Amino acid sequence: MKTLTIGLTQFAAAEDPAVNLDSAERLVRAAAAKGAQVICLQEMCSTLYFCRTEDPALFRYAEPIPGDTTARFGAIARELGVVIVLPLFERRATGLYHNTAAVLDADGSFLGKYRKMHIPEDPGFHEKFYFTPGDLGYRVWETTFGRIGVLICWDQWYPEAARLTAMQGANVLFYPTAIGWLAEEQDTLGEAQHRAWETVQKGHAVANGCFVAASNRIGREGDTIFWGQSFVSNPYGEVLSRTSADEESAEAIVCDLEQLEEFRNIWPFFRDRRIDSYDPLLKRWLD
Repeated sequence: MKTLTIGLTQFAAAEDPAVNLDSAERLVRAAAAKGAQVICLQEMCSTLYFCRTEDPALFRYAEPIPGDTTARFGAIARELGVVIVLPLFERRATGLYHNTAAVLDADGSFLGKYRKMHIPEDPGFHEKFYFTPGDLGYRVWETTFGRIGVLICWDQWYPEAARLTAMQGANVLFYPTAIGWLAEEQDTLGEAQHRAWETVQKGHAVANGCFVAASNRIGREGDTIFWGQSFVSNPYGEVLSRTSADEESAEAIVCDLEQLEEFRNIWPFFRDRRIDSYDPLLKRWLD
């Protein structure tokens, strides 16, 4: 049986990026010790989720990719023999910043990066102030342990993004994430919002015949309560593992890659796509 063991991590961020990077390293090591081969950290793992407000001073947290942090975690990847999905706040140039995930192979090499394509603007999530939409397209990487795609948080609501990544042969779609409840909404909408978040990603797994893995953060930052519950879904939409809503975690989940071929042969969704009928998808709305 050909397998890939996914490492999921989640932790509560501190104000000091150095503390967060130490937490990220500790959890990568813990996941690797459990047998994880491809380990995904949470969205913007080096910082608080500072997009709750609009403050130009916070651009100081951005860093070049590749840079010092990718070099540090590249060395960790090489030492442990693991692949790391490392989400960071990227400084491309003065006034030009991205929400980005670097992919580091098991030999420590920098395979490349994905820049978040869909940028939200909602109460408590003012990302358009900070991030330029991604311009690298949807990407996959042939890692030591398998072919993976990476999308980031708000991307997870868009089936087009999952489809275009899966169509490049990704066996696993990784979604580093920072999502939670606004405190005033948790009692009335909390369960429904979480269920919608998990359901749409399980739908991507089913529709594309692949595994989906989401690493979220935990803890309260201002009025936002991050709901954790990082999870892995198989191609049937079955949750193989789900972490708690409020506890730090480093888990290793074995995924049977042979299941993908079985699933796609039984349900050949890619074969039956009517690509001649999809041009209207390039329009914002069909008036």
